[in-house]
Amino acid sequence: MSDKTRRLASRPVFFERNRVYRVYQGGALFHRLFGDPAKDGHYPEEWIASSVKALNKVPAGDREGISRIRGTGLYLDDLLRDEPERMLGGRRDLGVLVKALDSAVALPVQAHPTRERAMRLFQSPYGKTESWLVLDARPGASIAYGFKRPVTGEEFRAAVLAGGEAVSALLNIVPVKPGDVYLIPGGMVHAIGAGCLMLEVQEPTDYTIQPEEWLGDYHLSEYERFLGLPEEDAFTCFDYTWYGEKALARGRMTPRLLYRDGTRTSEELIGYTDTPCFAVKRHTLRDTENGGYALPAGPAVFLVGEGSGRLTGDGFRQELTKGDYFLLPHAAAGKYTVKGGMTLLECLPPQE
Repeated sequence: MSDKTRRLASRPVFFERNRVYRVYQGGALFHRLFGDPAKDGHYPEEWIASSVKALNKVPAGDREGISRIRGTGLYLDDLLRDEPERMLGGRRDLGVLVKALDSAVALPVQAHPTRERAMRLFQSPYGKTESWLVLDARPGASIAYGFKRPVTGEEFRAAVLAGGEAVSALLNIVPVKPGDVYLIPGGMVHAIGAGCLMLEVQEPTDYTIQPEEWLGDYHLSEYERFLGLPEEDAFTCFDYTWYGEKALARGRMTPRLLYRDGTRTSEELIGYTDTPCFAVKRHTLRDTENGGYALPAGPAVFLVGEGSGRLTGDGFRQELTKGDYFLLPHAAAGKYTVKGGMTLLECLPPQE
């Protein structure tokens, strides 16, 4: 603990960019969000205010995936370790991972463990329930979500062995557009199709079971498919009770109005009644002299989805534009206000 870390943990924390390697290609749509070159490659995910390590087969380093604080050389996990009370206010950890991801290809069919399954398989208190907010899309963008009809584990594994259309024929294929919101509970079979730029808010792990052998021309290793688990154990992460309209009704989220006046509209996209794992809100601010959004709770992760404005409070001022993101520590809650004409996305950790 030092004067430097105390100051950092008492105001909004901004980060260096943090694009993470994946075996799939994408990222061209980051041009519209972050201003990056409009080019697809193997860094299709931006991990936002992340304290989570990426589970890549060949890691780029022992902190791949963890965000570095702008202008300091410190990583977020350093600050959380050194200033737990100011950053977290008594929480054991940040409890949430936020990503922007853009897939240029259809991803392998997959599922993530529930908390109970993750504890048994990985000795982790967190599974990987996640949510998607579609920010942008290429023509024909779609997702796979839930089984189309009742499917047995044996039938699914036979389809995986056959590969290709045998797997997709078992799934609900759903066209998506900007503004769509989906919740993906642990165990739900799913896949992001080609052409989706998502804000993904999730439990803070990188546990993905993707049993198909091929991603386009790339042959997935056993580790990339099953994360070192025996195949039999890995397949227990799939929940075969979610199919048809029942699955789709579980996943589709309708924004709920929280507040509206002449300066701001606030909506709940994912609430604690939907999942105890995290919450997501969307604030649409109008550029007026009065109003704005006084940031009430921390820790919380914020991303500017559209527009521009400013973040002020406690002698601090930071201009904001589309694609900017920051972490509000617990100690800074209630002291800062965002104003301007923008869409601000607020991502909250599990409810205590």
